[in-house]
Amino acid sequence: MNKKVFFRAAFLVLGSSAVFGQEIQEDEKVNALEEVVISDSKFNLKREQSGKVITKITSEELKRSQGESVATVLTRTSGLFINGNGSAPGQDLGVYVRGGRNRQVVIRVDGVTVSDPSTSAGDFDLRLLSVNQIESIEILKGASSTLYGSGAATAVINITTKTESKDKIAASFQSSIGTNQSQEDQDYDINDFVNLASVNGTLGKVSYLASFGNQFSDGISAAETEAAEPDAFSKFNVYAKVGYQWSDNFRFHFFGNLDQYKNDFDTGAGVDGNNEFESQQLRAGSFWEVTYPNGSFTVTNSYASLERDLTRSSFPSAYKSNVFTFDAYNKYTFNNKFYTVIGANGSYSDFSLQNIPFGNVDLEETINDNVAEFDIIDPYVNFVYVSDFGLNINAGGRLNVHSAYGNQMVYNINPSYTYTFGNNYIKGLASYSTAYITPSLFQLYDTAFFTGNPDLEPEESRTIEGGIELSHEKRATVSVVYFNRTSENFITFDPNTFVNFNSPNDIKVDGVEVELSAKMVDDKLSFKGNYTYTNIDKLDDNIRIPEHMINASIGYQLTKKTYTSVSYQYNTERADTDFSNFDPVTFEPAAVTLDSFGLLDFYISHQLMKRLSIYAAMNNITNEDYQEIFGFSTKGRNARIGFNLQF
Repeated sequence: MNKKVFFRAAFLVLGSSAVFGQEIQEDEKVNALEEVVISDSKFNLKREQSGKVITKITSEELKRSQGESVATVLTRTSGLFINGNGSAPGQDLGVYVRGGRNRQVVIRVDGVTVSDPSTSAGDFDLRLLSVNQIESIEILKGASSTLYGSGAATAVINITTKTESKDKIAASFQSSIGTNQSQEDQDYDINDFVNLASVNGTLGKVSYLASFGNQFSDGISAAETEAAEPDAFSKFNVYAKVGYQWSDNFRFHFFGNLDQYKNDFDTGAGVDGNNEFESQQLRAGSFWEVTYPNGSFTVTNSYASLERDLTRSSFPSAYKSNVFTFDAYNKYTFNNKFYTVIGANGSYSDFSLQNIPFGNVDLEETINDNVAEFDIIDPYVNFVYVSDFGLNINAGGRLNVHSAYGNQMVYNINPSYTYTFGNNYIKGLASYSTAYITPSLFQLYDTAFFTGNPDLEPEESRTIEGGIELSHEKRATVSVVYFNRTSENFITFDPNTFVNFNSPNDIKVDGVEVELSAKMVDDKLSFKGNYTYTNIDKLDDNIRIPEHMINASIGYQLTKKTYTSVSYQYNTERADTDFSNFDPVTFEPAAVTLDSFGLLDFYISHQLMKRLSIYAAMNNITNEDYQEIFGFSTKGRNARIGFNLQF
């Protein structure tokens, strides 16, 4: 399908909306609601009462991101850079927050921490998730181990999936097609397909939801080299939930999901290859909540079985891991001024590995899950004080009880002061938080790539924050935050042997984040922007982390039914490593510099009928040529059209 045919189809769909859209007249009401945040306290607090600057990605913003990856949506956040989201769809993702690494970020889905003990960082693979199944996302930056446990050293990403309709039955169908091409290939062949179907509702006291999503992408090679074969990526998600409202004070639900993807990948930087990778997560759990005057008691739990298969590759190996997690906590409110959370959460993890030992030809189990396992049980307490005169205090502590590393205390103190005048406020905030990260099972026991080191010590960090936030008439908000983090026993690896070890030096980093949002012209015109400075000169391990990041978007409601936006992202130069080129004396891989880049995107949507909306998008309009990872491809100019049908 060539370029002319694609754009004729896109404009035909959008043009028809101008005719048929006139047949539907629908009253719309816009209510100015108080913005609330949850992540920093587990309570619904007004934004001005929170001692953190929390970024919230709303359902409306996610609706305008259909067809995009979760990583692409997240990387527009200040302080958060996800390397690999602009590369081939199956590229590994580096989640870097404030100069940190994947293992320093906790990801939670519907109140349950998700992870994979068989990965090097023990982190959850964001490629398993689909934007179309998510209702909202909150990003809490800074050390948050008090509430969210080991690993929450730089950020917590709280993801909430879509909920059931109050109607007896409701359904939604979303579908999009688009190109998936590099800067050199601009033929506009349709190589990307994303679909979602969901049925949900409420029958008396019973609620239910079932959804299915899938994606297939082809057309671009992972490695950047001439005559390289394209590397396909496919995934599907199945999710089901059944809930019961026993009474006004007692409710529970059970859930289960299967997330799986398959990815072709190349041999290395600039080297084509015929390798295949499969990843699968099967997860099930439950949620229980009892409410009583001024409080509630909640229990969540989850069991996950994860498999990663590399047997059809140049690095034949197979990984299996199991994770059981729970979180039980009691929330109580004293006179709407004093909020307390007392609870305990824990996890049990194990993993096994099969690979081909040196000199052999068949797969053998080289790591046994009876050896590669540990458990954690953490009691914690947190309280929030909201005064009548503007002073707010968020503080707490957690005792990390680890089966291999003993006990460790972490804590946080987060005061803020809000001065309100009319519908405006100005808030000053500060925080001091500690975090504690134990080595992953992979870092301790890996033999497939000889990186394991059973003598690793836990990583400890402390973070200082200070900032100010100003809100005007609930239509404009600006915030400036300074952060400073020091890490001891930072876990890194030897670039020659790849063996993990604890850095003998403290790893330090600081920086500044600026966020701005505004609504104008009777709320028809909206602007969002952020800037992040990360002092990478101070940071020893700064591979692929930009010193300066800028994100900006302008949206305009053309009519009641038509919305359009333009967004821009800019990242400065980043350091990387060329593992195919070694110093002849030190044998260390050569250091390289990746060029800065800027990406310009366009989006338009239209409510064609009462239950049918359509949209079109174009990404990297200028066809910017850049690399996120040395020797690997990125996406050039690409276009997409899609629809959303609801019943």
